[in-house]
Amino acid sequence: MAAPVTDAGEFESWLNDRLDSLEVDREVYGAYILGILKEEESDEEKEDALQGILAAFLDEDAIEEVCKQIINEWKECCDRLAARRNTDDAEVQAIASMIEKQAQIVVKQKEPSEESKKRKEALLAQYANVTDEEDEAEGEPATGVDLPGSESKSLFRNTNVEEVLNRQKQKRDQAREDAQKKKEGDKMQREKDKLAKQDRKEKEKKRTQKGERKR
Repeated sequence: MAAPVTDAGEFESWLNDRLDSLEVDREVYGAYILGILKEEESDEEKEDALQGILAAFLDEDAIEEVCKQIINEWKECCDRLAARRNTDDAEVQAIASMIEKQAQIVVKQKEPSEESKKRKEALLAQYANVTDEEDEAEGEPATGVDLPGSESKSLFRNTNVEEVLNRQKQKRDQAREDAQKKKEGDKMQREKDKLAKQDRKEKEKKRTQKGERKR
């Protein structure tokens, strides 16, 4: 299998500088060497092909070292690119996981809790019982005798409703009163600021007039 394709920009920059130092034409041989590194499978095959290219420019003693240097630099660039890609993939995966968790949280928040369901069912059952009792009371003939506890139950329900309505009214009245107090307080503060500003202007005017009289 051929070597993995790398982001050639980093390696190509290094290779061009190295070819310049060897007085090898980068325009002619740079792309050729890059193609060999990408296509050949083993390091041995890469080295043989590079030696065939560079033999015309380098001594026999130096050519092996230069070829190994080029191959090692290529492998390091491939490794760095792979590490960057793995980091990027991990970040993308982390972001995707976070988004998924947030979506699950939102869905759970929208779903009514078990306790909320039970309260709702109990409330509906209570109103259903109240309706049934009222219907039964309407269907029964008047006997002049109240059933034990019926009056206290009715009074209890009416009292609860009245208390809820009273509390709501008190909250509205309190909010209205607080808003009115704040409005009046803001108005008084604006008046104080206005008077203080006028007072400063008067004092400055008097100081100016006093200075003119001294001159």
